[in-house]
Amino acid sequence: MESTELARLRQAAGKHTTRLTHFGRNTGKAHEVTIWFVLAGDRLYIGTANVKRQWVQNVQKTPKVKLSIGGENFTGTARFLSDRSEHEHAMAAIRRKYWIFRPIIEFGRMLSALGLMRDNTGSFEVTLAG
Repeated sequence: MESTELARLRQAAGKHTTRLTHFGRNTGKAHEVTIWFVLAGDRLYIGTANVKRQWVQNVQKTPKVKLSIGGENFTGTARFLSDRSEHEHAMAAIRRKYWIFRPIIEFGRMLSALGLMRDNTGSFEVTLAG
């Protein structure tokens, strides 16, 4: 049987963004950022085009996060996907959901493949509490 949290998440999964609350790696202070997310099966992924962003570094150090999606609130633990195949799986799911931006994303991937731009993408899998 599916958890109540996952059922609520499925209902909100069609929304475009989540409001992610993360905590400062030095101060512990709560910060918010609006980002893309995708629910692929029963896995929740968030991604970034730049792993050097402050929120990414904060979540890597303090993986407890809060998400607000379409009026639904969730808490969870984020795991940075350092395994390349896991990361590519997450990013493929993100590209499918945000297909309208695919030409821009693919252009960046092409520049990275040609060595003209560094691939700074990263992704997390978020496991919901409860």
